[in-house]
Amino acid sequence: MAGSDRVLQRLMHLHPKKIDLSLGRTLTMLQRVGNPHLRLPPVIHVAGTNGKGSTVATMRAIVEAAGLRAHVYTSPHLVRFHERIRLAGALIDEDALLELLEECERANSGEPITFFEITTAAAFLAFARMPADVVLLETGLGGRLDSTNVIARPAATAITSISLDHQAFLGDTLAAIAGEKAGILKPGVPAGISPQTPEAASVIEARAAAIGAPLFRADRDWRCAAGGDGMRYEGPRWRLDLPLPALPGEHQIDNAGTAIACLEQARRLAVPEAAIAAGLRRIEWPARLQRLTRGPLIDALPAGSELWLDGGHNPGAGAVIATTAEAWHDRPLDLVVGMLNTKDATGFLAPLTRHARRLYAVTIPGEENPLPAAAIAAAAQAVGIPAEETPSVGAAVAAIASQGAPIRTLICGSLHLAGVVLADNG
Repeated sequence: MAGSDRVLQRLMHLHPKKIDLSLGRTLTMLQRVGNPHLRLPPVIHVAGTNGKGSTVATMRAIVEAAGLRAHVYTSPHLVRFHERIRLAGALIDEDALLELLEECERANSGEPITFFEITTAAAFLAFARMPADVVLLETGLGGRLDSTNVIARPAATAITSISLDHQAFLGDTLAAIAGEKAGILKPGVPAGISPQTPEAASVIEARAAAIGAPLFRADRDWRCAAGGDGMRYEGPRWRLDLPLPALPGEHQIDNAGTAIACLEQARRLAVPEAAIAAGLRRIEWPARLQRLTRGPLIDALPAGSELWLDGGHNPGAGAVIATTAEAWHDRPLDLVVGMLNTKDATGFLAPLTRHARRLYAVTIPGEENPLPAAAIAAAAQAVGIPAEETPSVGAAVAAIASQGAPIRTLICGSLHLAGVVLADNG
């Protein structure tokens, strides 16, 4: 076990709750380490239910194509914690991470603080100590009381697609959840807004009006749509014919548009138009409709088969996957699904009913709050997808392979499961 892993394990036990939304402990922690959040490069702060990670990844690809250095903070990680903190283009190395975590642990002196709060402070400390041109900052949960929401005046903010998720912490309605996400808006700071339901849009617009945050809304202030072999972006300044983003799925056009809208409004960043096309071609964001092309799982499937991986886990993500599956009718689609017990399995699976031939349910290994495979199978059968329980992803793939013909398989339902698959499949 790496030294950082040992410290991370200790940090998980400083607070009795895994999630306890508040800014007070974060601000106290930051003060103890010299308020690094006040010494950052220009920040672009991103909230949303679905698409915020892809939007951050798109912005990173574009600013790096422009020759700029980007610090990036995202969560959760898939395989190693280091994935959460990217310093000027590279994942944080083990020695630097260990030093930062130990410094924050000493400064905290055993006080109650959640894992996300103290590790966010460590990320800000890293960002303040290394020069860069921009910080791309993804919220962890919600927005208003998320530990990342301590930047008084970011260069821009973004709110990606909002749907039902984390209701225990954010509220049971789209309006309540949108209110929490809109908490990252700041007076005078431009905000790029992805396509939203009318209910979510009205809440965001009301909050923006109340505090004086200029909005740049999809299909009103900017537009991005597929056309020909690529896509067209039109905003207040830029009119661009562009390639499709490297990430598959129609929804990535909206995410790319949101990323471009943010960069268009972040006037402190010098992003030439040519860098946008170059960046779109090189976006990397694992486990978001990612096609796996090597490893033991691929080797187990019949020749001509495809294996895909997606970490989506809420009704909005299910709808996005279903849209992609509309074009997947050249061969059968089988699902391998594992989920957390806090997620709405029925809501996630319902959009996939028309597309899935069969579902293989697994209990996520090593997860403290998994949804049992039996419950996932029952949810699938309730929405009309034939389903069975399997003891592991490998067993599910073996059962699919026994069909003999080329098959398209999608492993989905949880970023936690995606991380297990990526680690085990090499």
